[in-house]
Amino acid sequence: MLLRHTAADAPEREALTVNPAKTCQPIGAMYAALGIHGCLPHSHGSQGCCSYHRSALTRHYKEPVFAATSSFTEGTSVFGGQANLMAAIETIFSAYDPEVIAIHTTCLSETIGDDLVQISTKARMEGKVPEGKEIIFANTPSYVGSHVIGFANMVKGMVTAFGSASEERSERLNIIPGWVEPADMREIKSLCATMQIPISMFPDTSGVLDCGLDGSTGIFPAGGTTVAELKTMGAAKHTVALGPTASGPAARELEVQAQVTSDVLEIPYGLRATDRFIDKLRTIAGVEVPAEITWQRQRLVDLISDMHQYFYGKRVALWGDPDQLVSLTEFLCDLGMKPVYVVTGTPGKAFAKRMEAALDGRVPEAKVKFGNAADMMLLHQWIKQESVDLLIGGTHGKYIARDENIPLVRHGFPILDRVGHQLFPTVGYKGAMRLCEQILSALMDQQDRMCSEETVELVM
Repeated sequence: MLLRHTAADAPEREALTVNPAKTCQPIGAMYAALGIHGCLPHSHGSQGCCSYHRSALTRHYKEPVFAATSSFTEGTSVFGGQANLMAAIETIFSAYDPEVIAIHTTCLSETIGDDLVQISTKARMEGKVPEGKEIIFANTPSYVGSHVIGFANMVKGMVTAFGSASEERSERLNIIPGWVEPADMREIKSLCATMQIPISMFPDTSGVLDCGLDGSTGIFPAGGTTVAELKTMGAAKHTVALGPTASGPAARELEVQAQVTSDVLEIPYGLRATDRFIDKLRTIAGVEVPAEITWQRQRLVDLISDMHQYFYGKRVALWGDPDQLVSLTEFLCDLGMKPVYVVTGTPGKAFAKRMEAALDGRVPEAKVKFGNAADMMLLHQWIKQESVDLLIGGTHGKYIARDENIPLVRHGFPILDRVGHQLFPTVGYKGAMRLCEQILSALMDQQDRMCSEETVELVM
């Protein structure tokens, strides 16, 4: 395979990215939009862009993803996409009757300079948006940022559209879950329900991208945050945003628009990040932590204690989204493992400081890289210089795993060759137990494969 020709030497690169550890903004915007009930995402660009974004999400979630497109042609590229988008809005509402159209741009419409605010206003003035229907939008140029930034921009667009200030405050909390799996969103809702805390979560892809087979053939699944619920976000008691990169911008925008105070936490992967999340919910809502959640934590601590000898000292390489990597790194350190290589293609200087806090000096040899030059080739070069015991990241790392004979735990986006990630959570205490099980299984399988016949162990 071509990766076997990767050289160990890793000179500094600024203008070249090889096998990036990210994908483009519109994919994240489309995923966020699917978390609104009855929403049809709309890609303001070419048919090819929309097809790629839909297929990327479908391959990861193993569910059909519906989206519309402005179908740019050569002429549109010269004269602009306003006419196409106006016609699309009218056609979508008449043919598919969505509750919301969520428009996101692509590199082509951004380069042209199409003004979504002006076009959306014009569509409403000309009566192309039926009474009771909504349009939201986000600028998501493909040539900067990443899918995580696109997700953040679309969630911020939800706040811009629906986050009206309210004189009255409810007891409900807003939860912005960040880019996590539908199963993770279910687990976050379950934890809040167990603590008897009323919440509004947005976006919410549970019931959208993890649907059951019930024989129905409708376009829009039953799940997702309703428009009515979104319109109450400005009256919430407080906002808890999970993941500074994916959820922070929306939380800050809601503070400005509706004066809803907020806390931005790391995604609750692992023990300590979940502790902080549960404690924050407890403090804000003024409730006691139920015995059920305490019991979940005790089971996790027991598992970590029992299996510590298998975790201890194992070197790990990670790649993926910044919000996920920070919490995973902290958890791996808590397990006694050594996350020595961490790579994300998403830009953002704050990531380095967050990683420094997660490592907390426990892995002084750790190498952390972010931005365009932080790609899978760089990670492979680092591994060739000094190998690791485990890889954690999306499917694109399977080639490194194969070439270097290193076990791989699939986590993050995209996972194209396995199932389960959309069905079983990895957030919270129960999710942390699943992560431990995945890590242990990968390490033990590798040990069974590589050891001599004389040293095969029957009992772990």
